[in-house]
Amino acid sequence: MQSTVGGGCASLQARPLFGGALSAVIPPLATDISELREIPDNQEVFAHPHTDQSLIVELVEYQAQVTDQNAARYHFEDIAGCNKALEPGAFEVSGLVALPKPELALAECSCAWMLTGTQRVSKFNEEARNTVTIHLGVFRLPQFSTEVLITFNDPQSIRPDSSSASAVETHMWTLQDFRSLLQTLTLHDPGLFG
Repeated sequence: MQSTVGGGCASLQARPLFGGALSAVIPPLATDISELREIPDNQEVFAHPHTDQSLIVELVEYQAQVTDQNAARYHFEDIAGCNKALEPGAFEVSGLVALPKPELALAECSCAWMLTGTQRVSKFNEEARNTVTIHLGVFRLPQFSTEVLITFNDPQSIRPDSSSASAVETHMWTLQDFRSLLQTLTLHDPGLFG
């Protein structure tokens, strides 16, 4: 099940997700948060040990009422609601592109989109709101009544009174790391979707 991407010494190992039902190349130094605290069964969560960057791979219900082109925006706004970032100026979409299917390992998806935006969010219901760039990938799998969401949270400015203030303000994971994750997401066991 383990596959490699790239060539030579720099090849990256695909990491099993959801007990091996999916796999993808996760950026280096990713800490599996389920080893630290309980994570919902429909999520895999990774964090960088020195920055406040995080990655979430999530299985959600297929939203049949949402057009393909609006699926990423729908989920971005849903995340904004969960982050209590729906007021004017608290969230903004800056880019939306379709991901070409020939570049994706997840051939089972009907389509895939990537959205980039920002949200002003607080952690743990704190007053301090940090500005976070959110890169969101959505893979639509109507035949399984499922969508796979992959979210890359990349803080841009962390307030000094935030619990994240001690995080290193460098950006270790890049947009290219995120694109690599999207392109290498692979389904090994459709039974994952029930």
